[in-house]
Amino acid sequence: MEETLLKERLRKARTVAVLGAHKDPVRPAFYVPRYLFRAGYRILPVNPRFAGEELFGERVLGNLQEIQEPVDILDVFRPGEALPAHLPEILALRPGLVWLQVGIRNPTVEEALLGAGIPLVVDRCLMVEHRRLLGT
Repeated sequence: MEETLLKERLRKARTVAVLGAHKDPVRPAFYVPRYLFRAGYRILPVNPRFAGEELFGERVLGNLQEIQEPVDILDVFRPGEALPAHLPEILALRPGLVWLQVGIRNPTVEEALLGAGIPLVVDRCLMVEHRRLLGT
């Protein structure tokens, strides 16, 4: 995705769902959404392991199907081989942008998302890119 468009999407986004959110502060699946929360985004954490608990001021959801509102960015912290199982949920959610964190790749899922018209950022850290593009 072109940098100008990415910067605009980050600037306009308000709600970020985090698939694979975690409670351990040393894990990227915790400190990246914490950074985004502190930057003013609403974080919708998703992880069946912690469902019903609270992270970033929100109840942790068990799956993407529980989200009942538009999502600007879906930030994914799941291994590439786990992504096909999430694809139907992601397609049903229709987030404004899917962000696959550093090291997360699955060409079949990437092709399906792009084919469905869902913009995609792959193998990049949302926190690093947010800091670089928006300076916070």
